[in-house]
Amino acid sequence: MKQFYVCSCFFTRNIFVSKYDIHFNFHNRQQFLKEYGTILKQKGCDTDAKVNQLITEIQEEIERRKSLGQQTLKRSEEIQQKYTPLKPHVYNLQENFLAPAFLRLVEHCKLPEATKDSVVQKLGMETADRVYSFPVFTPQFCEDFIEEMINFENSDMPKGRPNTMNKYGTLLNELGFDEGLITPLREDYLRPITSLLYPDWGGDSLDSHKAFVVTYKLDQDLSLSYHYDNAEVTLNISLGRDFDEGSLFFGKMKGSPQPHDMGQCAEYKHKPTHGLIHRGQHMHGALPIQDGERYNLIIWMRSSKVRNQKCPMCDEKPHLVPTVGGGDGFTKEKKNVNVCAAS
Repeated sequence: MKQFYVCSCFFTRNIFVSKYDIHFNFHNRQQFLKEYGTILKQKGCDTDAKVNQLITEIQEEIERRKSLGQQTLKRSEEIQQKYTPLKPHVYNLQENFLAPAFLRLVEHCKLPEATKDSVVQKLGMETADRVYSFPVFTPQFCEDFIEEMINFENSDMPKGRPNTMNKYGTLLNELGFDEGLITPLREDYLRPITSLLYPDWGGDSLDSHKAFVVTYKLDQDLSLSYHYDNAEVTLNISLGRDFDEGSLFFGKMKGSPQPHDMGQCAEYKHKPTHGLIHRGQHMHGALPIQDGERYNLIIWMRSSKVRNQKCPMCDEKPHLVPTVGGGDGFTKEKKNVNVCAAS
């Protein structure tokens, strides 16, 4: 098995604080105040006490990230030993979980004559630039999966946060979904699609992922701020439940001129059982739900071939830090050995 790593920027960059709706970089207090002092005053963080409280919150998040690998391993072991699934069958992918239209799409993508144009023609109109929607799961699987998530949420098992932006949800690797469900879904069904749609973004070499479920409820998270993902390709599947509003919106690509300008965003109303696939660095967000609750399955798919050259979060050659599990999808590239010299 491959050994995966994280980039050292994971411990200093892109630390989201919802109160100020900002992703912060933090190296030390001096750098932080120089970089963010003005905007923080504009947002009401205008006293030493408020600044100190914010810095403490950021430092706590950094410490959480440093211990994330071991904490994930600890939680996973406890869950495997003590948790009893309500719907054990959903942990292992079966073809009858998948929508017939999705299976037909995958079979088409596997044909030798299949091209990007032929896939796009089958998918129909783009939601935004190179953003596509298609059914993935059956309604029955989605309902069973949601019931399993609710059962876990209501248990006394330890739970990790999906990321700094989503406070509510489930890390699927900790619950034991990777080997039986997510990995075969990525390798056997999604990669034929991404190979044709996103070869320039590592779609033909996706070799790891981070998968999690996020929940939106009136008394919890309502929306998702404008951001990009730590992924080459993202699949966002609406599992369902009754909810109003909460449309997704897409803007520009990270790195384009004025990427945070939301003036011309394309909006998409997510359909239960459907997945929305897009490039990870496509800026996007979710508008607030007005009623009900929504469950989304997010799969950040990663290509070590691509990200080993440039970290998508700091835009530099990654400085690798060992971790447990899939990390952030970086690998150490093997150095070429001069056989003649070694013999």
